[in-house]
Amino acid sequence: MSTSESFGPLEPNEKLDVENLIQDLEHYRPRRKGWTWREVPESGVDMGPFHFRDMAEPLKNSLGLPASEYFGDIDPQPKCVVTTEIASGRFEDDVRRMRMAAWHGADHLMVIRTTGQSHIDGLLEGTPEGIGGVPITRKQIRASRKACDAIEDEVGRPINFHSYVSGVAGPEVAVLFAEEGINGAHQDPQYNVLYRNVNMYRSFVDAAEAKKVMNGAGIFQIDGAHNANATAKAGWLVMPELMVQHGINTAFSELVGMDPALIGLSTVPPNSPPAPKLWFDLPYAVALRDFFSDYKFRAQQNTRYIEANIEEAVRTHTIDTLISMLTSADIQSTITPDEGRNVPWHYNNVRGLQTVKQVWSGLDGINELVSLKKDGPLGEMIHDLKTRAVAFLEEAIEIGGYFAAVEAGFFVDSARYPERNGDGIARDGSGGVGAGSIVERDPDYFAPVSCHFGDNTIPQWLRDKGVERPEDAIGGDTLEHPDKIVYIDELDPSDSVDARLEKTLPYRKGDKIRPEAEWAGDGTVLVQLFVPENVDITEVYAVEMAKKMGLVDPEVVNVETMHPSEGTFVEVKGKVAFDVDRGSLHIPEKEELLPEEELRGEVKARGLRVVAGTVGEDEHSVGLREILDIKHGGIEKYGVKYDYLGTSVPLTKLVDAAIETGADAILISTIISHNDVHRTMMKRLAELCVEKGVRDRLVLIAGGTQVSREMAAETGLDATFGRGTKGIMVVDAMIKTLRAREGAE
Repeated sequence: MSTSESFGPLEPNEKLDVENLIQDLEHYRPRRKGWTWREVPESGVDMGPFHFRDMAEPLKNSLGLPASEYFGDIDPQPKCVVTTEIASGRFEDDVRRMRMAAWHGADHLMVIRTTGQSHIDGLLEGTPEGIGGVPITRKQIRASRKACDAIEDEVGRPINFHSYVSGVAGPEVAVLFAEEGINGAHQDPQYNVLYRNVNMYRSFVDAAEAKKVMNGAGIFQIDGAHNANATAKAGWLVMPELMVQHGINTAFSELVGMDPALIGLSTVPPNSPPAPKLWFDLPYAVALRDFFSDYKFRAQQNTRYIEANIEEAVRTHTIDTLISMLTSADIQSTITPDEGRNVPWHYNNVRGLQTVKQVWSGLDGINELVSLKKDGPLGEMIHDLKTRAVAFLEEAIEIGGYFAAVEAGFFVDSARYPERNGDGIARDGSGGVGAGSIVERDPDYFAPVSCHFGDNTIPQWLRDKGVERPEDAIGGDTLEHPDKIVYIDELDPSDSVDARLEKTLPYRKGDKIRPEAEWAGDGTVLVQLFVPENVDITEVYAVEMAKKMGLVDPEVVNVETMHPSEGTFVEVKGKVAFDVDRGSLHIPEKEELLPEEELRGEVKARGLRVVAGTVGEDEHSVGLREILDIKHGGIEKYGVKYDYLGTSVPLTKLVDAAIETGADAILISTIISHNDVHRTMMKRLAELCVEKGVRDRLVLIAGGTQVSREMAAETGLDATFGRGTKGIMVVDAMIKTLRAREGAE
């Protein structure tokens, strides 16, 4: 039974209703299990005026790149699965982030676990608030998967929901994921050993069980070898080790029964600019492809070198995506600096997704145009990496195998193998979390469950009753009969989704508006400024300035020196302590512009011509020229002919010129505003046209920095424009005015 139909369909112009989402969760069942890849037509994809070679089927609903408006609003989707990572700490806000990410092309949604969850030795219940991520609980997962069902209907593509199977509760978490329809997960016993100090024997025993369960549920496994070059002092030196770690995990995964199609490598470029990145990362990526051609690759940016600058992350990510395309990555992850500076996740997630789409569409078909030159330095570096990796593995085997190598500190050593610095992570095989907890099975061990690793002997008395599968002894386990799952709701009423939703209700469904970064109504804002002082003064000043602006708990999150003495760029995070009532806002009526081709057709048919100039004693010319000239999309682009009379043009000269040339419209620019000169000029233009008897045949339009749309009615003009005006808006106003007059006649 699935109750996903009771939630949705989602409407693009309506917010996701969390209260509705969590209703009847105890009866929800995931609509599907297992990983889904994108649909990629072999013949390519035609979109707008272009043919794309490396793209998947487009989405039903999506938001394209900023420049898509110039290409018929096309939104090409890369053929690789695209990842985004979400970690607000509250699942009810995570689902909103998921929806935003899906509209920008993400179909692999990773919800980061709360800090330290690997150390928890069992399953959590309810939906407590997390730190640095969300606690993984049945209710949180079930609600998120239910939201994904509705989101994938909205965008028209399956969504892969992802989490983590690690720590001493790994097997229990794997069963939870299999029951609740998780599609992808990190699982790597070496991660437990090296980074969580879980006993190495316990970790591999747990991993065998977890991988078997994941395989049964079709969960795509991504390993964690990338943590070595994200942890090492010099990530570019541990490349041979990374290959060995990938080899150990893939081999172990197959040995315990995982389908190779469900095994993925989490590959991370080991270097970053200002280093000569390509000379390290490209050979490494190619060597990995050569060694592990039977498996899928997830390419992820290296968090080791990410600072707090979003532009820095975007630039590096651009290079990473290029390498992914050259080496056929199957999944492209997107990482942001938010992990380090704890500021807005959701719009930086979108920036990461846009980076991938921009690079992938811009370099579409690159492998048909260029090839990798392996008969020079690239081939030599690839061979060198492979040789060092094989030698590393041989040495580990020679001293007694993986466990002995870990005890000897082989891994995450910051020297270039075969050299060693002696700073690798060493673990005691008899120590760590869970040491001494492994119990050998008796020969007649029996567990009445499916997807269980190792010997599972069905007793003869059960076989005599017709039991052929272990799970048949209990009439099927929870993986086969989800109605047997025990669903536990909130345990702590004060730390629950209901309590949090009640506090944020005015911002989600009421009339209050407050900016947000991590969750609804948190009031967090990011202020950017340039301070003409050195960095020491700037940091102190920025906090003081933020306080005077009324920001609560201001904190400097990013500082970049522009010059040691001339100035510093700084970003400050803080919170606003006030709300704005939605009802107090005056929302101007949105002007719907006519299609460009329709405007061009009307202009051509009418032979539209205008005279233009900056009026009075005003010498400003740039703004008006931008509206006129074809270069930046001025009215000339749409076929309008114009006579530009210059600056400080008397109004009478403009009107006379319009009469003499047979113009259809007069365009004036008026920047000076002291003593309301701009209003005076606009009113006087209308009066002069009335006096000369030409008001009815001329369209009168004014623009300027202090001009607003509302001033047209006040001054007697047909249209008025302020900052941000584009040529198409002016052409649209002229055509609509002329049509309205013709309709009134």
